[in-house]
Amino acid sequence: MYLYLVQHGEAVSKEADLERPLTREGRAEVKKVASHLAAYSEISVQKIYHSEKLRAEQTATIIARELHLGKKVEEGKELNPQSLPWGWVERLADIQENVMIIGHLPHLKRLTALLVCQDESKKCVDFTKGGVVCLFRDDSGIWSLQWIIVPQILP
Repeated sequence: MYLYLVQHGEAVSKEADLERPLTREGRAEVKKVASHLAAYSEISVQKIYHSEKLRAEQTATIIARELHLGKKVEEGKELNPQSLPWGWVERLADIQENVMIIGHLPHLKRLTALLVCQDESKKCVDFTKGGVVCLFRDDSGIWSLQWIIVPQILP
């Protein structure tokens, strides 16, 4: 099973808009990464889960459009910045198909550390807004880091 973890794109400040939608640059960077994934990878995603925050939903919509996923996008519980990651560790244990989670820090960082290092306090990956971290779970249930794509490395 492949798990794609995505930090939402750059959002406007709370002072500018309390709902914090994506900035123009944030939308462009997410689209650039999603277009790259669609053109140059063998990504197969059965479902995209995003937090209840507008910036995560907008990121999910852009990625789903570029990957031609249609209505396979769903708001997931416990994906907000301060949510505890244990619920998703348990939920992922029961999921067999490839999924994408679009969320926030520190939640994504803690979830990744639990899956890969079995310790949410470990630092194993640095996330970048609009970037994608790909993890793989083998048949024995062990997670490993496969690759990372960030907007800054794409033309």
